[in-house]
Amino acid sequence: MTAPAPTPAFSLWIDADAAPRDVKDIVFRAADRLRVPLILVANARMPLPIGHPTATAVRVEGGPDVADRYIAEHATAGDVAITADIPLAALLVAKQVVTIDPRGTEYTAENIGERLTVRDFMEGLRGAGVETGGPKGYGPREKQAFAGALDRALTRALRAPR
Repeated sequence: MTAPAPTPAFSLWIDADAAPRDVKDIVFRAADRLRVPLILVANARMPLPIGHPTATAVRVEGGPDVADRYIAEHATAGDVAITADIPLAALLVAKQVVTIDPRGTEYTAENIGERLTVRDFMEGLRGAGVETGGPKGYGPREKQAFAGALDRALTRALRAPR
């Protein structure tokens, strides 16, 4: 009889309020396959797949950035997080949490400053009444880019000494 595989020494976090369903499905499968603790954080009820061995949902109070603050306070260096929220990504990158967005872009110390600047600029334009358009649709290309980025991030996290 073989012993069960040890649980990895890192957790996988999802800023689940706005994560596309495809992203959640990919993450559920990866967490199950690798037996990685998975924490979904949202301000609404978040259904989990029945019998998923490692997933938990944390429901936070409603309000701006409450889920983001929860993740920022509880994620630790070496964890992996998925979020499209750039200010949250900046906090996580500073804590050495591997952070990727649902389109497969990894936020790093090298690119997060530029991302914040562009975000703030676009927010300023919208505040001034300029139509900036919304995000592009989420299709097979974005789904594939995310799956690849998640696979690379999880592989690095599994190999990292703790």
